[in-house]
Amino acid sequence: MAFVRACGLSELEEDTPKRVELDGTPVSVVQTEGEVFAIYDICSHANVSLSEGEVEDCQIECWLHGSSFDLRTGKPSGLPATRPVPVYPVKIEGDDVLVSLNQES
Repeated sequence: MAFVRACGLSELEEDTPKRVELDGTPVSVVQTEGEVFAIYDICSHANVSLSEGEVEDCQIECWLHGSSFDLRTGKPSGLPATRPVPVYPVKIEGDDVLVSLNQES
C-alpha cells in the first residue's frame, strides 16, 4: 500500500477539516477524538466539498444539505445522502500525515 504525504500533523486543528489534493483526488483530512482520518472530500449527494462542513462525534457534515458521513466508514447517517464516500488509510510518521488512496471502504 503506497502512502503519500497529505499535510503536517501540526497543520491540523481539532475538528477542523483540511482539504488536500492527492494525485488529483480531493481528500479531507480531519483530526478528531485523538485520531486522524482521511475521507473523499466530495459529498455523494451533491458535488460539494465536505471540508467546508463541520465535524462532531466522528462525523463530517455537508454544509449544503446537512448529510453527515462517518469519518471511519464513509457511510451517511442521514438523508439526503444515501451512498457512502470513500475513506482512506492514514498513518502518522513524525509530523507527517500520510494517506493511501487505496480505499478502506
